[in-house]
Amino acid sequence: MPASCNSTPIIWGNRVFLTQGLDDGKRRALIALDRQDGKKLWQRELACETIETSHKQNPPCSASPVTDGEAVYAWFASAGVVAYDFQGKELWHRDFGPVVSRWGNGSSPVLYKDLLIVFHGPGEPNTFLIALDKRTGKTVWKSDEKAINSQVFGCWSTPIVIKTAGRDELILPLPGDEVGGEGYFKAYDPATGKHLWTCKGLGNEIYAMPAVNEARDLIVGICGHNGPLLAVKPGGSGDVTATHRVWRQAGKNPQRVGSGVFHKDRFFLADAPGFIECLDPKTGEPFWKERVEGNLWGSMLVADGKLYVTSLEGETFVLAAGEKFEVLSRNKLGEPIYAAPAVSNGEIFLRGYQNLYCIRDSKK
Repeated sequence: MPASCNSTPIIWGNRVFLTQGLDDGKRRALIALDRQDGKKLWQRELACETIETSHKQNPPCSASPVTDGEAVYAWFASAGVVAYDFQGKELWHRDFGPVVSRWGNGSSPVLYKDLLIVFHGPGEPNTFLIALDKRTGKTVWKSDEKAINSQVFGCWSTPIVIKTAGRDELILPLPGDEVGGEGYFKAYDPATGKHLWTCKGLGNEIYAMPAVNEARDLIVGICGHNGPLLAVKPGGSGDVTATHRVWRQAGKNPQRVGSGVFHKDRFFLADAPGFIECLDPKTGEPFWKERVEGNLWGSMLVADGKLYVTSLEGETFVLAAGEKFEVLSRNKLGEPIYAAPAVSNGEIFLRGYQNLYCIRDSKK
C-alpha cells in the first residue's frame, strides 16, 4: 500500500476495491485489484483542495467503498462522491463542499435499491444525510443535520438500512451537541428521507456502525469515550424513547471504536483497551468480559461460527462465538491494522498500514 489508511476493502467477483489517501489527502484514490494475485487493475483519483483536520490515527479516506456489481462508489469527504464502472470509467462525480471536523471523517456510503446514501459530516459548515440516484448522482432527497466541529462531539458512523414491520428504515446515530447532552438514533424512510422516529440515550462521540440482530427487531448503538450502549426496537413514530428503548448501559464504559456483531442470541463487541465482551442482547448484561493483548479498533466479524477482531499492533484474534471465552488462534502480521477484516468465499482480506493480505486455506 502506498500510504497508511483505515478503510476496509470490499470484494466483488474477481475484484478487490479499496480507497486510499495520497500526498497527505491532497489526492484521493479508488483502487481496483485482481483478487487472485493482488495486481493493480486500475487507479482513479480526485484532487482535494480543502485542508482537512484529523486525528493522526485517522488518515484520509477512512470511508470504505460500496458496489452493486455494476458500479463502485466512494465518498472522499471534501473531494466529493464519485462513481466508476468496473473498468475504471468515471460515471459521475458530485462535490458537496468541505467536511471540516477536528477528527476527520469515516462514514461509508450505503446502497438502497437505486439510491446511494451518504452521511456528509461531521463538521461545519454543512452536515447532512443525502440520497443520490446511483445511476446519475442527482439528489433525490436531503436531510440537514446539526453541524458540529468539536473535540468532544461528532458522529463518524455508517448508517444502516433494515426491513421491519412491513417497511424499510434507514437508521443513523447522532451525537449530543453539548456537555451532558444526549445523542439519539434517528430513523428515516430511505426512499423519501421522511423522519420516522427518534430514540434518545446515545452519547457525544459515535464511531461505530449500529448493529442489528438476525430477527431485525433490535438495534444496538455503541458510543466512544466512555459513552453508553443503547438498545432500541425499530418501528414506531415520533419520539419512541419511552416505548421502544430496551436497555441502556452507561457508567464507566471504556473507549469503543469498532462495531459489534450479533450471533445466536449473543452480542459481541470489542473495547479499545483490549477487552472482548459477550452480552445478553435482551438485557445488556454481560455473559463474560475478558482481555486480549493490544488495542482493538477494528470492527468485529463473525464468520463460520467464529469471531475475528484485529488489534492496532497487527494481530488478529480468532475466538469462539459462544457463551464461554475461548481464544482459538492468534496471528501476527507485524504491522498496524486499523481496518476490519473482510471475508469472501472462504478467503480473508486484511488491510495493514503497509500491505493488503489475502489469506486462504492452503489445502484449497
